[in-house]
Amino acid sequence: GQFGEFSITPSDRQSVIIYRSGLMVAALSFAIATVLLFWQGTTPAILTSLSALYACFCLALGVSLLTIHIYLKVLHRFLQVCWAIGAVTALTVIFTRPDPFVVIVYHEAIALVGIGFTFVALTGIYFKEAFCFNRLETKLLTPLVPLLILGHLSGLLTPSMEQNLLAVWAILFLVFALRKAGQDIPADIGDKSVFAYLKQQEKGQV
Repeated sequence: GQFGEFSITPSDRQSVIIYRSGLMVAALSFAIATVLLFWQGTTPAILTSLSALYACFCLALGVSLLTIHIYLKVLHRFLQVCWAIGAVTALTVIFTRPDPFVVIVYHEAIALVGIGFTFVALTGIYFKEAFCFNRLETKLLTPLVPLLILGHLSGLLTPSMEQNLLAVWAILFLVFALRKAGQDIPADIGDKSVFAYLKQQEKGQV
């Protein structure tokens, strides 16, 4: 490595498998929810299903954020905090409001801003993957997610534009998760000597 020798342990490999599995579950949940919404519309049964799928997506993303390998600890913690803010907001909406979760988030800006932090965390993963592995799908997803959310909040996007962007998001997210599944595991672990060096630097500053 850059700062010395290191070895990849079974624990390292397991963390990568968990990270990728979380991404796959999140991507599948997102894709299924998108298909159901386009296919059946906002029927009561579909709205209930969308809430369950969002919960699955959010939990899986949280697992990935626990096991992702990021050199900068402060960035890793920032993404986790963003996810936590979004998750708490979602739980608050679900348990304190009688209307369906998806309907509230779509129509109320404050709710979308709150759960939007979860998508900040997801965009952080896209950015990390684009930066580290030069993946086309994550290069497209990094600006697409904030464009869709901010475009909806500002009212600049028409419903058809939002639907098109959502479809592209779901497809690219699934492509990303599938491609990650076939990537060499050591690539996601990175240079462990950098982690050790940064940890030593952190201890030296205390």
